[in-house]
Amino acid sequence: RSRESSKEGGFEQPGLVEGVPAHSKAGVPAARAPAWPMAGSQHPADGCSCRNTNCVERPLRRLFEGLGSGVAACPWPFVLVPLLLSGGLGAGFLFLPQRQDNDIERQFTPTGGPAKAERDFVRQHFPTNDSEHFSVWQLPTEGAYAALIAVAADGNSVLAAEARHDVLKLDEAVRARGYEQRCARSGGVCASPNPLLPLLCDAAVAALGELTFPVSGTLFLGTALGGVRTDAGGRVLSARALKLVYYLREDGPAAAESRQWLEEFLQAAPELAAMNFSSIQVTYFTSLSRQMEFEANTRSVIPLVSITYFLTITFSVISCLRLSCIRNNVWLACCGVVSAGLAVLSSFGLLLFCGVPFVVTVANAPFLILGVGVDDMFIMIASWEQSLRKKDKSDVKSLLAETYSEAALSVTITTLTDVLAFFIGTWTAFPSVRSFCLYTGTAFVFCYVYTMTFFGAIIVLNHKREQGNRHWLTCMPVGVDKEQAKKSCLYNACCIGSCSGQSSQPEGEHPMSMFFTKYYGPFLTNKWIKPLVALLYGAYLGGSIYGCTQIREGIDLRNLASDDSYVIAYYDDDDKYFSAYGPCVMVVVTESVDYWNETVRLGIENCTQDLEGISYIDKNLSRSWLRAYTEYAKQQSLNINDNGTFISNLTGLFQYVPTFEWDVNKTHDKIEASRFYIQTVNVTSAIDEKNLVNQLRETAKQCSIPLMVYHPAFIYYDQYLVIVQNTIQNVIIAAGAMLVVSLLLIPNPLCCLWVTFAIASVIVGVAGFMTFWNINLDSISMINLVICIGFSVDFSAHISYAFVVSREPSANDRAIEALSLLGYPVLQGAVSTILGVVVLAAAKTYIFRTFFKIMFLVILFGALHGLVFIPVFLTFYGSFCGTPHKTKSKTEAPRYRDDKDCP
Repeated sequence: RSRESSKEGGFEQPGLVEGVPAHSKAGVPAARAPAWPMAGSQHPADGCSCRNTNCVERPLRRLFEGLGSGVAACPWPFVLVPLLLSGGLGAGFLFLPQRQDNDIERQFTPTGGPAKAERDFVRQHFPTNDSEHFSVWQLPTEGAYAALIAVAADGNSVLAAEARHDVLKLDEAVRARGYEQRCARSGGVCASPNPLLPLLCDAAVAALGELTFPVSGTLFLGTALGGVRTDAGGRVLSARALKLVYYLREDGPAAAESRQWLEEFLQAAPELAAMNFSSIQVTYFTSLSRQMEFEANTRSVIPLVSITYFLTITFSVISCLRLSCIRNNVWLACCGVVSAGLAVLSSFGLLLFCGVPFVVTVANAPFLILGVGVDDMFIMIASWEQSLRKKDKSDVKSLLAETYSEAALSVTITTLTDVLAFFIGTWTAFPSVRSFCLYTGTAFVFCYVYTMTFFGAIIVLNHKREQGNRHWLTCMPVGVDKEQAKKSCLYNACCIGSCSGQSSQPEGEHPMSMFFTKYYGPFLTNKWIKPLVALLYGAYLGGSIYGCTQIREGIDLRNLASDDSYVIAYYDDDDKYFSAYGPCVMVVVTESVDYWNETVRLGIENCTQDLEGISYIDKNLSRSWLRAYTEYAKQQSLNINDNGTFISNLTGLFQYVPTFEWDVNKTHDKIEASRFYIQTVNVTSAIDEKNLVNQLRETAKQCSIPLMVYHPAFIYYDQYLVIVQNTIQNVIIAAGAMLVVSLLLIPNPLCCLWVTFAIASVIVGVAGFMTFWNINLDSISMINLVICIGFSVDFSAHISYAFVVSREPSANDRAIEALSLLGYPVLQGAVSTILGVVVLAAAKTYIFRTFFKIMFLVILFGALHGLVFIPVFLTFYGSFCGTPHKTKSKTEAPRYRDDKDCP
């Protein structure tokens, strides 16, 4: 993340033009926030002008000057109060166990999704009874269950003798753990985990030779057998996999017992899967697995936080090292990292006190805050050291006032843009995104406050140590006398930073700054290189737009578990062998209609056929009580065109097919609601899921009968309805807010336009390249796209502003000067932010890896725009503005021969 850091490593860049802010002239200005001159220092007019709008910026500077003077006058309260405040608010972490809310459905599905209302309707009108009439098709939820997939080893068939025996042993081992006492029941017996189990014993093996697929008699085998090979007549020749699903009761007090049984099953499952099976391989899963694995993700990232702090402190210390034992800023670097840590402690503690849910996605926030806090630290140190060169070092109040007037505005603007981006991100339908944005946005506010108070006071205290000529580590007085000059080289190097016994001298210009001035800048502005850069940008933009058209939507539920979880192995087997047949969808008639009216029945039948006509539906596998009743009436010669006859004869149908009774919600004289079922096929990807739910709902909506389609999986499919809309809405609103902030606080409208261009370009690039890096557009990546808006401001603002205020005679020279001032800090800011999140690349969880990937793309493309595209495009623009006259006074604004409106 590029930030202004006007002096890096103690190296000074002399000879910079007037009109560039003081903290920029030292050589490492903040690439994170726009660097602009004092009000009136560049342009003769001090008031508001249409070209340089400093009406807001100027009073802000005065405000920060007063704050700096106050901190310098009495630093200790500004050190102690943040520490005490952080300690008090940090007590909020005591509520962390109560505030953790990692319910996958609640956090990662849209609030107010249609499927949730549909589920409530089904629950109300079709209550379940797991102890007496359980049916998996009729469940309003996915139920409580343990599932095992037995795959035949070495490419054999799971219906072969040895594999059958192993499957029976596996079933016996599960039942031996008390399953029979907690199982879901229908007709007084446990629901069968697989309809083929009775046929696997040797006595009934002959029946296996008569099996047809996917339906054999009254048995539906589409979800029971996988990897099936059939002959021309549909007869089963072999099958690679067999699924066992053990459903448990969820009604009443049995729910707690079922959960306990599932937890015990998960503890014993590795043992079951590793039993002495020679012919099958077993993977397992339960209805609790996804949630339990997801909750474990937070614990897995905790060790990475310590690594991040180590990397950040190391980078900060190296950046602030000096050869002088007095001027060394190691403690400043450490306190800058501590300031970021205090911000995390305070913000998280405050929100935990306030009862804001703590979701696993929030665990990404400390990595981000660390990078931002370190960049703010560099800005403050750089501006402070520049002030030391211009003013009396003994006047601390004046020094810190000037430091704040220069650095605080940069920190303020970038913090404001970031906080706005995050708080706008709370306007989303996904609770996990809201929680992340609340925690992170609040942490940014605390990070800003502590930088302005705690870290500013540390700068003052460190300066007093330097004024007292005290060692940076021991704080002992350091003096150079004849006796000390006789000491060993090692002693003198440690004490005064020089083997000779003489105090070390200020360092020269930083080599990286010289590289950008003498080599990179002239190379980039070469007339043969600029067309290549334009072509490179065209390729970048073309690839990004293509990627945006191919982006995949929705979160894959397997990604909520860690890579080495048993859940992944089960999902792989399930996708490989059982993906041909998808959800069995309920079609619900939601109002009381005249079923005895033949016209109404015909309307229902037509609607059913329309639904069956969808490409994702197998019309041969539909199950309708009304169709069955119509056939039953014909067989019994019943006239069901009368209300009383229709209602009274339903009892006969229910005796014929008992489960139909629970598909009809009837009172004495009318049917309040009813449902039937359609079987989906070939729903194998996120696109299929999106198309399925959209086509089903659209078809049901067009029906003359009030219909509703529902399946528990639709709870998760609903994300496809809002994810793109929410993302675009947040991006547009946040980008608009960034533009308004830029226009108000950056005193150059042209610079604001280039900032807006960079925001749009970086967002398109990140969204497009997500496709090439296998990142879906989901609630997790949406978080990062919101972050992208705030961060993309940082890289472009300084380069464009340094270009438009430059007094060099040509566009190329202005671009070279902008790069010489800002090239190294842009690079440094990018590195510091990458260090803050790089350890997440090693995470075993999709959530944290996705955060790293998108942050890497944001930093990469942001730096690419700041260091390559923007400088070259500005030279194209500058060629139309003419060449500025050389002015007699450096404080006089340049005049243009060709276009007086050009800056």
